[in-house]
Amino acid sequence: MPVTATIDRLHHSRSALAHAVSGRTWRQAFTLGRSDSSVAPAVRVGIVVAVVLIGGGLLGRADLAGFAALGALCSTFARYEPYPRRAGKLAMVGGLTVVYATLGAVLGTVTTSSAIHILAIAVAAGIGALILAAFAITGPGAVILIFAASAAVAFAHSAPDVLTVFTTVTIGAVIGWTLSMLPALLHPVGPSQLAVARALAAVDTRQQAPARAAIERARTVIALGGRRPSAHSLGLVTLLDDAEALLDAWAEGKDPSHAQDVLTHERALRKMRRYDALPVRARELHARPRNFLADGLAQLTSRSLVVNAVRIAAAAALAAWCATAVGFEHPLWATMGAMAAMQGLAFHSTVQRGIQRLLGNVGGAVIAAGLLAASLGYWETVAAIVVLQIAAELLVMTNYGLTSLAVTPMALLLTGLAGHLDPAVALSRVADTLIGVVIGIVVAAVTIEAADRLHMR
Repeated sequence: MPVTATIDRLHHSRSALAHAVSGRTWRQAFTLGRSDSSVAPAVRVGIVVAVVLIGGGLLGRADLAGFAALGALCSTFARYEPYPRRAGKLAMVGGLTVVYATLGAVLGTVTTSSAIHILAIAVAAGIGALILAAFAITGPGAVILIFAASAAVAFAHSAPDVLTVFTTVTIGAVIGWTLSMLPALLHPVGPSQLAVARALAAVDTRQQAPARAAIERARTVIALGGRRPSAHSLGLVTLLDDAEALLDAWAEGKDPSHAQDVLTHERALRKMRRYDALPVRARELHARPRNFLADGLAQLTSRSLVVNAVRIAAAAALAAWCATAVGFEHPLWATMGAMAAMQGLAFHSTVQRGIQRLLGNVGGAVIAAGLLAASLGYWETVAAIVVLQIAAELLVMTNYGLTSLAVTPMALLLTGLAGHLDPAVALSRVADTLIGVVIGIVVAAVTIEAADRLHMR
């Protein structure tokens, strides 16, 4: 590499690190996004987790209920997808969770070497991130997969344990998939209505680029919702046409008097029932997109996604090894901290997620320590997990730090279902997360793309 290019890269990396520690960056981490008022997806995930944990308790297998719940967390993915596409993506996530948990159990059975555990989990983290990004599967990310693998590594010590993990996680994934798809029988047009409602909310902000992107997304969801256009789907397209006309008018400096008439449909569209009070002028739907499997397979070799996967694997391994060197008992938690911060492709996103995850973990650790110190019984713990899971789902659109505030105690309580955890483990979680976030940001800064300059704005 030429000397000039090397100097430019060093300067770019240095400015990236300066951005990470600036006061303005940390203040931005407290910014609250616009909350999505649709509570149905969050409640649905809470119900899925509750069903699995209650089933484990009634069967007297509290020690395995946590693994079943990890499988059921496939329901947290693809929450805004139309049902035909959601079915495929949830099946993929559920299958990946089973595979990762099983491989983790095999790893825990065949070797006790922490170095091998760390290396294998780090490679798995990069592969998981690549697959989810390539197939455009939105949700918590590959952290769920690594959580399942890490838990299985600690649990399994023999071949029967491997079979137990495989069976339990599979049952949880099947329950999660089934309950997530059940609303398709009761409210099949729900994803289309919700997508249009979210598009109208974006239009109401009068921010041209995000609003137009939301409209395009809604058109895709409607097109995927059914093979034949119905009066309802054409009505939704008409509403999107009207919303796009509003954006055009505002861009020209006009102020249409009927704007409120268009935007007022948002609230009704969010309700859990079919909404037919729509104008119908559209003649056809958006062109049906390609199958997501075909697109995903093509994206698996995308340079940007592959490079990001390698960066995540490197940061995950380095974070865990640093945690081990310091003497922490749960180095794989540092792995999850690093990869959670690096799930965004842009450096600005990495820094924001890292700061928010760290701050959320600190607050969540305080909550977790209090709950663990209270020595809750199984059923009280289940209730707390369900409430925290719903809270995390509701807050995910508002601020990732608030989401982490709920996820941290939820994850620790889920881990503690197999046995009592000391409240001090919450402090260990914070320390591991700190190492993971710092390593993640440093690796992201050192390997930052030359074109990635969003953080300089």
